[in-house]
Amino acid sequence: MSSTATFTFADLFAGVGGFHAALHAAGGTWAFASEIDRAAAAVYDHNWLRPLREAAAELPAGVDRFAVSGDIVELTDPSVAVPHADVLAGGFPCQPFSKSGFQRGMDETRGTLFWNIARILAEPAVRPSVVLLENVRNLAGPRHRDTTFRTIVRTLRELGYRTADAPAVFSPHLLPRELGGRPQVRERVFILAHHVGTDVSMDPSTRDDPIVSTRGLAFDWSKERWDLAADLPLQLDAEVPDKYSLESAELKMIQTWDSLLTEVAASLEPGERLPGFPIWYDAFKPVADAEDEIEAAALMGDPIPRWKQDFLRKNAAFYERHRGVIDRFAPILDSFPPSRRKFEWQAGEHRPLGDTIMHFRPSGIRAKRPDYVPALVAITQTSILGERRRLTPREAARLQGLPDWFEFSQSSPDTGVSVPQTDAASYKQMGNGVNVGAAYYVFREYVNRHRHEIPAHIVAAVDASPTNPDVRLARPVTR
Repeated sequence: MSSTATFTFADLFAGVGGFHAALHAAGGTWAFASEIDRAAAAVYDHNWLRPLREAAAELPAGVDRFAVSGDIVELTDPSVAVPHADVLAGGFPCQPFSKSGFQRGMDETRGTLFWNIARILAEPAVRPSVVLLENVRNLAGPRHRDTTFRTIVRTLRELGYRTADAPAVFSPHLLPRELGGRPQVRERVFILAHHVGTDVSMDPSTRDDPIVSTRGLAFDWSKERWDLAADLPLQLDAEVPDKYSLESAELKMIQTWDSLLTEVAASLEPGERLPGFPIWYDAFKPVADAEDEIEAAALMGDPIPRWKQDFLRKNAAFYERHRGVIDRFAPILDSFPPSRRKFEWQAGEHRPLGDTIMHFRPSGIRAKRPDYVPALVAITQTSILGERRRLTPREAARLQGLPDWFEFSQSSPDTGVSVPQTDAASYKQMGNGVNVGAAYYVFREYVNRHRHEIPAHIVAAVDASPTNPDVRLARPVTR
């Protein structure tokens, strides 16, 4: 198959370009991007569009300029000002859908950003052949599955798009490294659809199963096989600037909890593990005192919620059992900020905290297994490698599948010189981003499954693409 086969793609809610990376690796050519956050748009432009401007003799048909457009709301209401592309991708924010009257179709999505996507799909002149959307796992959860998600599915079908009744739920840590996987637990909902016309899309016989799910994967891979240091890979500590090292106060908190948990673990019965519920210094009291607190609140007409009653009772029982150990650490724990007096163990069998991945969260310190990391989030909650340091922005970018030539910089409009941005902005962008390998995998699987209904040039481009997106992303994008 010719390596020059290609398709065009539009990148909505583009962030710094996770979908761009995935679709470029799949053989796509950029046609449009929209991103309201100026810092993210500048990084997108620096990495993806600046090389195209420098290399292009002329712009693609229908493209006025190589630039990131702004607010998608202004670009779709009252009229659509988005050019046609073969594939439309977007990690749209999940805003609450209006429930007033449960009107059908697009009217029900009004007031949400999915409505703006639907406006594009409804315009025959710009309508894409394939749609690739991503959202948080909760979109397929019990609160939203029968309302928000069902509305999206119905709207897509009413616009002539064939799509599954259930979403594709996927995480990069379920994908082997040779297929673009990464050691990051990042379950996300992917909604894929392709235009077939309403006669087919509304036919119940065309209802599909999700293209992929967290169960029943078509390859032999176990998440326990990840080696974070080798598979990410981690940067060598000697090469990491001191600013990513832990502060002395943070080290003291980790070392205190490590000593306490080590002594507690030594007193456990064979086969018994550290508690899975959060243990909280402020709730360490005798069981009788905890019961008195619960009873007093009820008598005052302000009963403690049932979940918190259970939490208080478990911590009281934990305290009574290990009181001899806990009381010795009490003076130190008492000096910690409230959010550091709570600890949550999610690392399996006991091990030193230096051999775990930790997060300093607003709700407390959490320890995880060391082979893969929790999902990156859009706040300063960077994963901590044992008692050493935080993950760097480069390592965060690797976790999202971005290549090492990707720069957290923007080009100066006056000089063209690269200007690095703050680490806080980079971490936020990675927490908001789509994982390249996961998006790449579900897109290629979808096109292959529906190749008889998808335009031949899109299928040809996907057929010509490597199984691992890293192969095509090894070098910066050029035309």
